[in-house]
Amino acid sequence: MRLAPASRTPSPRATETAHRTAPTPGDSDLGQGLDPSLGQGLAPDLDQRPTGRRFAGVATMIGSGLSNQTGAAIGSQAFPVIGPIGVVAVRQYVAAIVLLAVGRPRLRSFTWWQWRPVVGLAVVFGTMNLSLYSAIDRIGLGLAVTLEFLGPLCIALAGSRRRVDACCALVAAAAVVTLMRPRPSADYLGMGLGLLAAVCWASYILLNRAVGRRVPGAQGSAAAAGISALMFLPVGIAVAVHQPPTMSAAAYAVVAGVLSSAVPYLADLFTLRRVPAQAFGLFMSVNPVLAALVGWVGLGQSLGWTEWISVGAIVVANALSILTRRG
Repeated sequence: MRLAPASRTPSPRATETAHRTAPTPGDSDLGQGLDPSLGQGLAPDLDQRPTGRRFAGVATMIGSGLSNQTGAAIGSQAFPVIGPIGVVAVRQYVAAIVLLAVGRPRLRSFTWWQWRPVVGLAVVFGTMNLSLYSAIDRIGLGLAVTLEFLGPLCIALAGSRRRVDACCALVAAAAVVTLMRPRPSADYLGMGLGLLAAVCWASYILLNRAVGRRVPGAQGSAAAAGISALMFLPVGIAVAVHQPPTMSAAAYAVVAGVLSSAVPYLADLFTLRRVPAQAFGLFMSVNPVLAALVGWVGLGQSLGWTEWISVGAIVVANALSILTRRG
């Protein structure tokens, strides 16, 4: 999950992540927590854009999704040496460097009314990534990302009264029950960590919305990333002392931070100005599938046909909800 930039004036119909401001039960970026209303010039209609820009936007979305999941896969290679907590600590540092450079928050001008959601966002951001990476360590990339994806999906469906969204919620719920069905090989702690990541992602969406309303531009998200990095500073020091990282492990963690934080953040800033919100949210909803494929190809984490069907059902539920919305 990557940290998304907060919008200056979020719209109730604008759109996690996260990562991934936050999606609302409308044209949401359910995969990353980003706000497609970010800045001016967001593409209102994909068909009205030149073919070159359309292709560039689609290519960037593909690259962003693959970068995010590949970064998580590469980061998992450092788990045996520094553990998930060490990898997450490094990722938080990378995210802070990128966002502080882009957002340039004026911290001295923040009021307590602005600091409260920023601090909450920092805590949730760190907890979300730690629980996700711990889940990846136990149940694999594909299932962990699929369970985490339930957070923004629930936020998107919660405020809707449409029958189609109720059906989508039932499909997603049935898929989760199937994924978590009792069996000898089930790792319920890993699944619980994935669900904790989902809860954190949902909280992140709501907090990011508040930050976007109270703090201009990307300053709030940048400040939250900086606080989160400071929170993980003693953790990183403790890991370095008790589990000295090898050069390869440190490199894996840094690459994970770049691919899962810096690249997706910058790529989404580019994409959101070239494709409409609906197309962006629809494409981002396939991230669980991308994660499963990257885990299979890169890490040898194969899924059974039941798991693949469940992952597909969750993706279809989200895609159907997005495609049937108006406005």
